[in-house]
Amino acid sequence: MLKKIILFPFGGNAREAAVIIQQMNTVHKEWGILGFLDDDKRMSGEEYLGIKVLGGKEVLSQYPDARILAVPGNPSQYLKRKEIIDGLAVEKSRFTQVIHPSAIVSPDSKVGTNSLIMANVVVTSHVTIGDHCIILPNTTISHDSVVGHYCCIGSNVSISGGVQIGENSYIGSGSKIREQIQIGTNTLVGLGSNVIRAVGDGTIIAGNPAKPLREKQK
Repeated sequence: MLKKIILFPFGGNAREAAVIIQQMNTVHKEWGILGFLDDDKRMSGEEYLGIKVLGGKEVLSQYPDARILAVPGNPSQYLKRKEIIDGLAVEKSRFTQVIHPSAIVSPDSKVGTNSLIMANVVVTSHVTIGDHCIILPNTTISHDSVVGHYCCIGSNVSISGGVQIGENSYIGSGSKIREQIQIGTNTLVGLGSNVIRAVGDGTIIAGNPAKPLREKQK
């Protein structure tokens, strides 16, 4: 019997997750996608790949056995990810993880629950990826690095060995992070940045080399 899964919200990450699950099922048929959830009532009845938006989070009670992948995330609202995911008010055991078949994850690395790892991601030795994380395609996370809970890592990002990324941070696509760098919580790294120095909590940085911008995040 297929395991049931619900995807939230009806955004780009969830649609990509639906494609990944379909590809996973061609290797080993495991998941049956019940549908998407979205609290925007205008989305109700919309569909993607024949998978419909079932309604808002109130629908979860109708499917108590279904697992959940909650993957909100864009750079303009990344600080709200924790609030949005926690707002589903479900037991942690209901969350699952989805990893694209082409991704390479070292057997001694750990990937938390409700995390989505997309195509061609490489996670090398002794890496820890927290709960509720999104790793976009073609990104490499090198040995002994730690990605905190609720983080979004863009596509084509290169994270060198021993990097520490604080919770609820967003690393823009095409960025490179030097080895042994610490990046604080609630940090935004702009597209294509080269991070060569430690970054404090709540900072927005960008550039080559990356430098703090004036705006600070709470």
